[in-house]
Amino acid sequence: MDSVATENLDDQRFYLRQNVPAVIGHRGAARYAPENTLASVRKAHELGVQWVEVDVKLSADRIPFLLHDTKLDRTTDGRGRASRRTMEELSVMDAGSWFAAASRGERLPTLVALIALLDRLDMGLNLEIKPTPGSDRETTDAIVDVLRRHWPEHRPWPLLSSFSLAALARARDIAIDMPRGLLIDEFMRDWPGALDELQCASLHINHKVVTPDLLSTATEEGIPVLLYTVNDGSRAVELLQAGASSIITDAPDVIFDAIGGTAPLR
Repeated sequence: MDSVATENLDDQRFYLRQNVPAVIGHRGAARYAPENTLASVRKAHELGVQWVEVDVKLSADRIPFLLHDTKLDRTTDGRGRASRRTMEELSVMDAGSWFAAASRGERLPTLVALIALLDRLDMGLNLEIKPTPGSDRETTDAIVDVLRRHWPEHRPWPLLSSFSLAALARARDIAIDMPRGLLIDEFMRDWPGALDELQCASLHINHKVVTPDLLSTATEEGIPVLLYTVNDGSRAVELLQAGASSIITDAPDVIFDAIGGTAPLR
């Protein structure tokens, strides 16, 4: 990296170390509301969460919207690949009944709708770029375009993360001003090299595979480490004491209680 890129990355890591909260709501507050919906984000806010993590992919007409799976079957009344449906088709699907009868009629939100809600609730965002196979570049382009056009100017950019190295490389090339995080689900020996190559400001790891040595090394290097998906309070305390910057959880209230009480009232 040249000196300008290094300085930019250092600035982003400093910002994240200072501003990423200890608790981030996973897909909103996924234990208490249907994941990746506006209802789940509102529930996270009700529980005192300052940031949420969500998954964003593309509809057939290239509109970024919230959904984790490649297929619609698990969390909606739709069937098949989500990428084959237009946003008009997706927007009328029931994304809540699978979770609870009281959530019937909850919809798949667009990224634009999420941004508007986060601004009203004064919340931050960890946006996972979740491309369907082969759409890494296209998905990243569309997400960055929406953020450029709709993200409020008075708010810091969201933290973009992904398992897709191609998506992170594209984000590096077209959105160097937006902080990026490398997501890994299995131990990666050369994670420092990957972070440098992709100019990622943070490392996001499955808590089941993180090691004390990795946390120690990352802490010494000033790299924020965000761990998912931690729903046990004692485990969260252990990880935060070992150097983790943030816990991503389905149950924010459980983690708040474990680390010393609820979040400050708004």
